Amino acid sequence: MTLVPYDTPFRQLESLRHGMNSLFNEGFFNYPQTLQSPKVDIYDSGNEVVASCEIPGLEKKDDVRIEIRDDILSISGTIQRSEEVGDEQMHRKERFMGRFQRSIRLPHNVSPDNSTASYKNGILEIKMPRATAGNQKVIDVSFH
Repeated sequence: MTLVPYDTPFRQLESLRHGMNSLFNEGFFNYPQTLQSPKVDIYDSGNEVVASCEIPGLEKKDDVRIEIRDDILSISGTIQRSEEVGDEQMHRKERFMGRFQRSIRLPHNVSPDNSTASYKNGILEIKMPRATAGNQKVIDVSFH
């Protein structure tokens, strides 16, 4: 009698999931991104709310705009890249270029007047002291 290995349904589902991921990541939708929402971590350090955003490719502070209105943090801007290689020579283009925008509800009301933002190594960090009243202000970014 020959032993036949038993293939569980979960292993088959995992194989199907892997195949679908490969299809969508590499073969089916292979075109440059046009819209992007930056990834954001938000945490409360006690006295302030801190947002840490992944936005690689910013070159100057005019490339990003940060606005706080009541308990909503809005981050928008443009990533511009110089064309080092022509489209006819490009085999794969995955780096994001263009406009981005993200609005996030903050866990607490913050004071826009005392908020600060800094950008270093592709990470935008916004520190917003907690407050009780809602305001609106555009935050200036200091580049390192």
